[in-house]
Amino acid sequence: MTMYGANPEQLNNLGLSLNRQIETITQVMSTVDGVLNATTWQGPARERFVEDWNGSFKMALGKLNDAFGVAGKDCTARADELRRVMGVG
Repeated sequence: MTMYGANPEQLNNLGLSLNRQIETITQVMSTVDGVLNATTWQGPARERFVEDWNGSFKMALGKLNDAFGVAGKDCTARADELRRVMGVG
């Protein structure tokens, strides 16, 4: 037998977990920024890394945060709707 649908509590927990990851990723970006700015390092390798970090790396992490935010909200909203349809408080 194939199941179609979701367990509202599990779906809600997934949404909450995805939303918590936003804080984790934001903290990673803040930590790397702080350590990078406090590190004595000069030369072309540093310049390349700083350019990559401030460009593609942080952009990718920002997009990941955005995706987690959208998916997290979607999961919790669907869980709420399932509870409503099922008549479960």
